[in-house]
Amino acid sequence: MVTFRTSKRKVQCFSKRLTNFDKAKKCLSIILHLVNTNLEQITNFNISIIIMKKIILGCLGITLLLSSCVSQKKYADLETKHKETQDLLNSATVKLNDCLEEKATATSKMKTLEDQNAFLKANNQELINNMGNLTTLTTKGAENLEKSLESLKEKDLTIRKLNDAITRRDSVNLSLVQSLKGVLGNLDDEDIEISVEKGVVFVSISDKLLFSSGSYNVTSRAKEVLGKVAKVVNNKPDFEFMVEGHTDDVPYNGGGGVLRDNWDLSVKRATAVVRILQNDYGVDPKRMTAAGRAEFVPVSQTEKSKNRRTRIVVLPKIDQFYSMIEEGMKDPAINN
Repeated sequence: MVTFRTSKRKVQCFSKRLTNFDKAKKCLSIILHLVNTNLEQITNFNISIIIMKKIILGCLGITLLLSSCVSQKKYADLETKHKETQDLLNSATVKLNDCLEEKATATSKMKTLEDQNAFLKANNQELINNMGNLTTLTTKGAENLEKSLESLKEKDLTIRKLNDAITRRDSVNLSLVQSLKGVLGNLDDEDIEISVEKGVVFVSISDKLLFSSGSYNVTSRAKEVLGKVAKVVNNKPDFEFMVEGHTDDVPYNGGGGVLRDNWDLSVKRATAVVRILQNDYGVDPKRMTAAGRAEFVPVSQTEKSKNRRTRIVVLPKIDQFYSMIEEGMKDPAINN
Protein backbone atom coordinates (compact mmCIF):
# COMPACT_ATOMS: atom_id res chain seq x y z
CA MET A 1 0.00 0.00 0.00
CA VAL A 2 2.78 2.42 0.84
CA THR A 3 4.69 1.54 -2.28
CA PHE A 4 1.81 2.29 -4.46
CA ARG A 5 1.26 5.70 -2.89
CA THR A 6 4.89 6.56 -3.46
CA SER A 7 4.83 5.61 -7.12
CA LYS A 8 1.74 7.65 -7.63
CA ARG A 9 3.40 10.72 -6.18
CA LYS A 10 6.43 10.30 -8.41
CA VAL A 11 4.17 10.04 -11.47
CA GLN A 12 2.37 13.19 -10.49
CA CYS A 13 5.67 15.06 -10.01
CA PHE A 14 6.99 13.90 -13.31
CA SER A 15 3.79 14.98 -15.03
CA LYS A 16 4.14 18.46 -13.52
CA ARG A 17 7.69 18.66 -14.76
CA LEU A 18 6.65 17.74 -18.29
CA THR A 19 3.92 20.32 -18.25
CA ASN A 20 6.45 22.99 -17.13
CA PHE A 21 8.91 21.96 -19.81
CA ASP A 22 6.30 22.37 -22.50
CA LYS A 23 5.51 25.82 -21.25
CA ALA A 24 9.18 26.76 -21.27
CA LYS A 25 9.59 25.40 -24.75
CA LYS A 26 6.78 27.54 -26.00
CA CYS A 27 8.26 30.65 -24.35
CA LEU A 28 11.64 29.98 -25.89
CA SER A 29 10.09 29.64 -29.31
CA ILE A 30 8.39 32.99 -28.94
CA ILE A 31 11.69 34.66 -27.81
CA LEU A 32 13.60 33.17 -30.73
CA HIS A 33 11.02 34.48 -33.14
CA LEU A 34 11.27 37.94 -31.69
CA VAL A 35 15.09 37.89 -31.83
CA ASN A 36 15.15 36.80 -35.44
CA THR A 37 12.69 39.53 -36.33
CA ASN A 38 14.92 42.21 -34.59
CA LEU A 39 18.09 40.88 -36.18
CA GLU A 40 16.65 41.32 -39.59
CA GLN A 41 15.69 44.91 -38.80
CA ILE A 42 19.17 45.69 -37.35
CA THR A 43 20.87 44.15 -40.33
CA ASN A 44 18.85 46.21 -42.73
CA PHE A 45 19.66 49.40 -40.72
CA ASN A 46 23.40 48.63 -40.73
CA ILE A 47 23.36 48.08 -44.44
CA SER A 48 21.67 51.46 -44.89
CA ILE A 49 24.35 53.17 -42.72
CA ILE A 50 27.17 51.53 -44.66
CA ILE A 51 25.68 52.68 -47.94
CA MET A 52 25.34 56.24 -46.61
CA LYS A 53 28.99 56.28 -45.37
CA LYS A 54 30.20 55.17 -48.79
CA ILE A 55 28.19 57.89 -50.47
CA ILE A 56 29.54 60.56 -48.07
CA LEU A 57 33.14 59.38 -48.45
CA GLY A 58 32.77 59.42 -52.17
CA CYS A 59 31.52 62.96 -52.13
CA LEU A 60 34.36 64.05 -49.85
CA GLY A 61 36.92 62.38 -52.08
CA ILE A 62 35.55 64.10 -55.12
CA THR A 63 35.57 67.44 -53.24
CA LEU A 64 39.17 66.95 -52.11
CA LEU A 65 40.24 65.91 -55.55
CA LEU A 66 38.66 68.98 -57.02
CA SER A 67 40.17 71.21 -54.31
CA SER A 68 43.68 69.79 -54.79
CA CYS A 69 43.53 70.37 -58.47
CA VAL A 70 42.39 73.97 -58.07
CA SER A 71 44.67 75.27 -55.09
CA GLN A 72 47.96 73.38 -55.45
CA LYS A 73 49.89 76.67 -55.87
CA LYS A 74 48.34 78.17 -52.76
CA TYR A 75 49.19 75.04 -50.84
CA ALA A 76 52.83 75.32 -51.93
CA ASP A 77 52.85 78.99 -50.86
CA LEU A 78 51.33 78.12 -47.53
CA GLU A 79 53.83 75.33 -47.05
CA THR A 80 56.68 77.74 -47.81
CA LYS A 81 55.31 80.31 -45.39
CA HIS A 82 54.83 77.57 -42.82
CA LYS A 83 58.48 76.56 -43.19
CA GLU A 84 59.61 80.17 -42.89
CA THR A 85 57.43 80.63 -39.87
CA GLN A 86 58.84 77.44 -38.38
CA ASP A 87 62.37 78.68 -39.02
CA LEU A 88 61.54 82.01 -37.39
CA LEU A 89 60.00 80.15 -34.50
CA ASN A 90 63.13 78.00 -34.09
CA SER A 91 65.35 81.10 -34.28
CA ALA A 92 63.14 82.89 -31.76
CA THR A 93 63.26 79.82 -29.54
CA VAL A 94 67.08 79.80 -29.66
CA LYS A 95 67.20 83.51 -28.91
CA LEU A 96 64.68 83.05 -26.14
CA ASN A 97 66.84 80.31 -24.61
CA ASP A 98 69.90 82.59 -24.91
CA CYS A 99 67.96 85.42 -23.29
CA LEU A 100 66.84 83.11 -20.51
CA GLU A 101 70.46 82.05 -19.90
CA GLU A 102 71.61 85.68 -19.96
CA LYS A 103 68.81 86.56 -17.58
CA ALA A 104 69.86 83.77 -15.22
CA THR A 105 73.49 84.96 -15.41
CA ALA A 106 72.45 88.58 -14.89
CA THR A 107 70.23 87.57 -11.97
CA SER A 108 73.13 85.70 -10.38
CA LYS A 109 75.45 88.68 -10.91
CA MET A 110 72.81 91.04 -9.54
CA LYS A 111 72.46 88.84 -6.45
CA THR A 112 76.26 88.87 -6.02
CA LEU A 113 76.36 92.65 -6.48
CA GLU A 114 73.53 93.09 -4.00
CA ASP A 115 75.45 90.99 -1.46
CA GLN A 116 78.60 93.02 -2.12
CA ASN A 117 76.62 96.24 -1.84
CA ALA A 118 75.18 95.14 1.50
CA PHE A 119 78.67 94.14 2.67
CA LEU A 120 80.13 97.48 1.55
CA LYS A 121 77.31 99.38 3.25
CA ALA A 122 77.98 97.51 6.49
CA ASN A 123 81.73 98.18 6.19
CA ASN A 124 81.06 101.79 5.31
CA GLN A 125 78.93 102.20 8.42
CA GLU A 126 81.60 100.52 10.50
CA LEU A 127 84.24 102.82 9.00
CA ILE A 128 82.05 105.83 9.73
CA ASN A 129 81.69 104.66 13.33
CA ASN A 130 85.44 104.05 13.59
CA MET A 131 86.11 107.45 12.05
CA GLY A 132 83.87 109.01 14.66
CA ASN A 133 85.73 107.16 17.39
CA LEU A 134 89.06 108.17 15.88
CA THR A 135 87.89 111.77 15.69
CA THR A 136 86.96 111.63 19.35
CA LEU A 137 90.28 110.00 20.22
CA THR A 138 92.17 112.48 18.04
CA THR A 139 90.42 115.39 19.74
CA LYS A 140 91.19 113.98 23.16
CA GLY A 141 94.72 113.16 22.05
CA ALA A 142 95.20 116.71 20.80
CA GLU A 143 93.91 118.08 24.08
CA ASN A 144 96.18 115.74 26.05
CA LEU A 145 99.10 116.61 23.80
CA GLU A 146 98.44 120.30 24.29
CA LYS A 147 98.29 119.80 28.05
CA SER A 148 101.49 117.75 27.92
CA LEU A 149 103.23 120.47 25.90
CA GLU A 150 102.09 123.09 28.37
CA SER A 151 103.32 120.90 31.21
CA LEU A 152 106.64 120.38 29.43
CA LYS A 153 106.96 124.10 28.88
CA GLU A 154 106.35 124.72 32.56
CA LYS A 155 108.81 121.99 33.53
CA ASP A 156 111.35 123.30 31.04
CA LEU A 157 110.92 126.80 32.45
CA THR A 158 111.30 125.46 35.98
CA ILE A 159 114.40 123.51 34.99
CA ARG A 160 115.89 126.54 33.32
CA LYS A 161 115.19 128.62 36.42
CA LEU A 162 116.69 125.95 38.66
CA ASN A 163 119.71 125.67 36.42
CA ASP A 164 120.10 129.41 36.53
CA ALA A 165 119.81 129.34 40.32
CA ILE A 166 122.39 126.55 40.48
CA THR A 167 124.61 128.56 38.17
CA ARG A 168 124.23 131.55 40.45
CA ARG A 169 124.99 129.36 43.46
CA ASP A 170 128.00 127.88 41.72
CA SER A 171 129.16 131.37 40.87
CA VAL A 172 128.88 132.34 44.53
CA ASN A 173 130.72 129.18 45.56
CA LEU A 174 133.39 129.84 42.99
CA SER A 175 133.80 133.34 44.33
CA LEU A 176 134.06 131.93 47.85
CA VAL A 177 136.66 129.37 46.77
CA GLN A 178 138.68 132.04 45.03
CA SER A 179 138.55 134.19 48.14
CA LEU A 180 139.65 131.32 50.36
CA LYS A 181 142.44 130.35 48.03
CA GLY A 182 143.48 133.97 47.88
CA VAL A 183 143.93 134.28 51.63
CA LEU A 184 145.24 130.74 52.12
CA GLY A 185 147.29 130.48 48.96
CA ASN A 186 150.63 130.65 50.77
CA LEU A 187 149.91 127.41 52.65
CA ASP A 188 151.15 123.99 51.63
CA ASP A 189 148.57 121.76 49.86
CA GLU A 190 149.25 118.96 52.31
CA ASP A 191 148.07 121.09 55.21
CA ILE A 192 144.90 122.60 53.70
CA GLU A 193 142.64 121.66 50.79
CA ILE A 194 139.73 123.60 49.30
CA SER A 195 137.15 121.79 47.12
CA VAL A 196 133.56 122.00 45.88
CA GLU A 197 131.37 118.89 45.94
CA LYS A 198 127.66 118.93 44.95
CA GLY A 199 127.44 122.68 45.38
CA VAL A 200 129.14 122.68 48.78
CA VAL A 201 132.52 124.28 49.59
CA PHE A 202 134.82 122.20 51.79
CA VAL A 203 137.92 123.53 53.62
CA SER A 204 139.84 120.57 54.96
CA ILE A 205 142.65 121.41 57.41
CA SER A 206 145.08 118.69 58.40
CA ASP A 207 145.33 117.51 62.00
CA LYS A 208 149.05 118.28 62.32
CA LEU A 209 148.39 121.94 61.47
CA LEU A 210 145.66 122.41 64.08
CA PHE A 211 146.35 120.06 67.02
CA SER A 212 149.01 118.11 68.72
CA SER A 213 148.63 114.33 68.75
CA GLY A 214 145.73 113.25 70.99
CA SER A 215 144.95 116.84 71.96
CA TYR A 216 142.08 119.24 71.20
CA ASN A 217 144.03 122.41 71.96
CA VAL A 218 144.50 124.57 68.86
CA THR A 219 148.10 125.50 68.00
CA SER A 220 149.21 129.10 67.47
CA ARG A 221 149.90 128.43 63.80
CA ALA A 222 146.37 127.07 63.39
CA LYS A 223 144.91 130.28 64.84
CA GLU A 224 146.58 132.21 62.03
CA VAL A 225 144.91 129.96 59.46
CA LEU A 226 141.53 130.19 61.21
CA GLY A 227 141.84 133.97 61.24
CA LYS A 228 142.17 134.01 57.47
CA VAL A 229 139.18 131.70 57.09
CA ALA A 230 137.17 133.90 59.46
CA LYS A 231 137.97 136.95 57.34
CA VAL A 232 136.43 135.31 54.24
CA VAL A 233 133.46 133.92 56.19
CA ASN A 234 132.67 137.28 57.71
CA ASN A 235 132.58 138.79 54.22
CA LYS A 236 129.88 136.22 53.26
CA PRO A 237 127.18 136.82 55.87
CA ASP A 238 124.60 134.85 53.85
CA PHE A 239 126.50 131.59 54.36
CA GLU A 240 126.32 129.14 57.22
CA PHE A 241 128.99 126.60 57.92
CA MET A 242 129.65 123.54 59.99
CA VAL A 243 132.92 122.50 61.58
CA GLU A 244 133.47 118.70 61.51
CA GLY A 245 136.12 116.89 63.55
CA HIS A 246 137.54 113.62 62.08
CA THR A 247 139.99 111.07 63.56
CA ASP A 248 141.67 107.91 62.35
CA ASP A 249 140.60 104.42 63.45
CA VAL A 250 143.18 104.12 66.22
CA PRO A 251 141.25 103.87 69.52
CA TYR A 252 141.66 106.94 71.72
CA ASN A 253 143.34 106.35 75.08
CA GLY A 254 142.56 109.30 77.29
CA GLY A 255 143.99 107.80 80.45
CA GLY A 256 140.76 108.10 82.38
CA GLY A 257 140.27 111.79 81.60
CA VAL A 258 137.27 113.65 80.19
CA LEU A 259 137.58 112.11 76.72
CA ARG A 260 136.62 108.46 76.42
CA ASP A 261 136.91 107.69 72.69
CA ASN A 262 137.31 109.15 69.20
CA TRP A 263 133.77 110.52 69.30
CA ASP A 264 134.66 112.76 72.19
CA LEU A 265 137.98 113.74 70.63
CA SER A 266 136.41 114.69 67.26
CA VAL A 267 133.65 116.76 68.91
CA LYS A 268 136.09 118.57 71.26
CA ARG A 269 138.32 119.52 68.32
CA ALA A 270 135.28 120.89 66.40
CA THR A 271 134.07 122.93 69.37
CA ALA A 272 137.59 124.24 69.96
CA VAL A 273 137.70 125.63 66.39
CA VAL A 274 134.20 127.12 66.70
CA ARG A 275 135.13 128.91 69.93
CA ILE A 276 138.21 130.48 68.37
CA LEU A 277 136.19 131.69 65.34
CA GLN A 278 133.56 133.15 67.66
CA ASN A 279 135.74 134.56 70.45
CA ASP A 280 138.88 135.62 68.59
CA TYR A 281 137.51 136.60 65.14
CA GLY A 282 133.88 137.63 65.80
CA VAL A 283 132.09 135.08 63.63
CA ASP A 284 128.37 135.00 64.45
CA PRO A 285 127.76 131.76 66.44
CA LYS A 286 124.29 131.47 64.91
CA ARG A 287 125.97 130.68 61.61
CA MET A 288 128.14 127.87 63.01
CA THR A 289 127.59 124.22 63.91
CA ALA A 290 130.11 121.94 65.62
CA ALA A 291 130.01 118.20 64.85
CA GLY A 292 132.15 115.16 65.51
CA ARG A 293 132.40 112.29 62.99
CA ALA A 294 135.05 110.19 64.80
CA GLU A 295 136.76 107.70 62.46
CA PHE A 296 133.67 106.76 60.43
CA VAL A 297 134.10 109.06 57.39
CA PRO A 298 137.65 108.29 56.18
CA VAL A 299 139.10 109.72 52.97
CA SER A 300 141.89 107.13 52.65
CA GLN A 301 142.18 103.45 53.50
CA THR A 302 145.97 103.44 53.48
CA GLU A 303 147.11 106.84 54.83
CA LYS A 304 145.68 107.40 58.30
CA SER A 305 147.16 110.89 58.54
CA LYS A 306 144.73 112.10 55.84
CA ASN A 307 141.79 110.91 57.89
CA ARG A 308 142.88 113.02 60.91
CA ARG A 309 141.48 116.37 59.85
CA THR A 310 139.04 119.17 60.63
CA ARG A 311 136.68 120.11 57.83
CA ILE A 312 134.80 123.37 57.49
CA VAL A 313 131.66 122.87 55.36
CA VAL A 314 130.36 126.15 53.95
CA LEU A 315 126.68 126.12 52.96
CA PRO A 316 124.47 128.86 51.53
CA LYS A 317 121.34 129.42 53.53
CA ILE A 318 118.25 127.71 52.20
CA ASP A 319 116.43 131.02 52.10
CA GLN A 320 119.27 132.44 50.06
CA PHE A 321 119.02 129.58 47.56
CA TYR A 322 115.27 130.13 47.17
CA SER A 323 115.94 133.82 46.68
CA MET A 324 118.27 132.89 43.84
CA ILE A 325 115.48 130.84 42.25
CA GLU A 326 112.99 133.71 42.61
CA GLU A 327 115.46 136.11 41.09
CA GLY A 328 115.89 133.70 38.22
CA MET A 329 112.13 133.54 37.68
CA LYS A 330 112.06 137.32 37.34
CA ASP A 331 114.86 137.29 34.76
CA PRO A 332 113.38 138.21 31.31
CA ALA A 333 116.03 136.17 29.55
CA ILE A 334 114.64 133.03 31.17
CA ASN A 335 110.93 133.80 30.99
CA ASN A 336 110.99 134.61 27.27
